[in-house]
Amino acid sequence: MKFLKATLDDIDQLVQMRVNYLLDDMGYLSELQEKAIREQLPSYYKRHLNKDMYAYLAVDNEKIIATAYLLIHEKPANPNFIQGKIGEVLSVLTLEEYRRQGISKKLLEQLLNDAKQLGLDYVELDATEDGYPLYKQVGFVENISCDVPMKYRILQ
Repeated sequence: MKFLKATLDDIDQLVQMRVNYLLDDMGYLSELQEKAIREQLPSYYKRHLNKDMYAYLAVDNEKIIATAYLLIHEKPANPNFIQGKIGEVLSVLTLEEYRRQGISKKLLEQLLNDAKQLGLDYVELDATEDGYPLYKQVGFVENISCDVPMKYRILQ
């Protein structure tokens, strides 16, 4: 098994793993949703991969069996992020037959090490119930805030 960062050569497998992640996380994608996602992802990866988005991979026999993404957001600095750069973890997924072997932990450790090298102020994520123990184990803490997360949906 190899642990490495994705390249543009990995796009087809990255698309499949992202769809796998969404199905695992949400339980369902409509045919229309999956089609739209599969159409959008290749151009997204071409524009962002290894620029402001890094995909960490575990590969077994040339097949991607686990992923973890690091997105980098740059904002105007404030006392909570002096450098103005923060990371967001997405798409942490290990295929079912490879789970409970420490693979995602190793990917997250590599991701966090790179986040330090990139000078990020912090890395955040939204933990699922299944992922919560792993994230605690590698050092994530709950972010208690008096702010209320909100969003304004543009597309219905």
